[in-house]
Amino acid sequence: MRRLLISIIAVTLLSSSQCKKEESDIPNNNIDYKKEMRQFVIGISEYSKKIDTNFIIIPQNGIELISTTGDENGSVSTEYSNAIDGNGQEDLFYGYDNDNEATPTNTMNYLKTFLNLSANNSNTILVTDYCSDHSKMDDSYLKNNNLSYKSFAANHRGLDNIPDYPIYIMNESSNDITKLSDIKNFLYIINPENFSSKSDFINAIKATNYDLIIMDLFFNDNIEFTTPEIKLLKKKANGGKRLVISYMSIGEAENYRYYWKTTWENNKPFWLDEENPDWEGNYKVHYWEKEWQDIIYGNNDSYIKKIMNAGFDGAYLDIIDAFDYYESK
Repeated sequence: MRRLLISIIAVTLLSSSQCKKEESDIPNNNIDYKKEMRQFVIGISEYSKKIDTNFIIIPQNGIELISTTGDENGSVSTEYSNAIDGNGQEDLFYGYDNDNEATPTNTMNYLKTFLNLSANNSNTILVTDYCSDHSKMDDSYLKNNNLSYKSFAANHRGLDNIPDYPIYIMNESSNDITKLSDIKNFLYIINPENFSSKSDFINAIKATNYDLIIMDLFFNDNIEFTTPEIKLLKKKANGGKRLVISYMSIGEAENYRYYWKTTWENNKPFWLDEENPDWEGNYKVHYWEKEWQDIIYGNNDSYIKKIMNAGFDGAYLDIIDAFDYYESK
């Protein structure tokens, strides 16, 4: 463990609050990081579904949580499976090591084991593959469709565009979509920076026939979409109804979100950890701590309540696999 070589004299000079903060930074070998994330997701689900029984909860990645043991031989975690409506998975067939490259077979088979465990317990599987060659996009849609997974072939890792290929959306229809199990396809677009305005973004989405839209609560990080705007997005161009779900990171804090305090740069809360070297402005968090969870759910000022107040049909929870980071430490 870190920071255990502290002299007795130094310890006596520390205040009790300082000690608490210091100890919180020490990885705790007694914490079951998978269990803590599983309970975090269950808590979000119970809170939101108590307000709206139809509110949809979809964790992305960290699919091992569907297993009671967190490995391929475990039975399904019934409490977790019942708390969620689906599972999101990135890079199943393309993009695991590099975009536009096939995911290694052993990795693909490993992920499919857990995804099938979830699917067999009535959860809808949403796969996002990252590939731009048309032949690979076609292959991604075909393979996912054969497994009854709903998929999106993203030609930009930044999820900042509506792909112009394929010309016709997989299993496109004018059917009304009222629950997650109804969907046949989806669009994942959480970065609207390429759109000149909020209205430009809204009009572009309205012109599509996707059954489900996964987007952000905010336009360019700081302007919330309103309830009337979300209502507009719930209608496909062909007249059918669709679902609109908001992205939300629960395994990392983002310094461009409304909850971020500038004082955290020099005086970070005890639950805030190091910056993700791959994503500037994203910080690891002790997601098992109540102070972080209070930001995410459980009260009228929480992130999930803002999403619900805006009229979204559900939440797409990211960085579920944060347990990997802490287990590796």
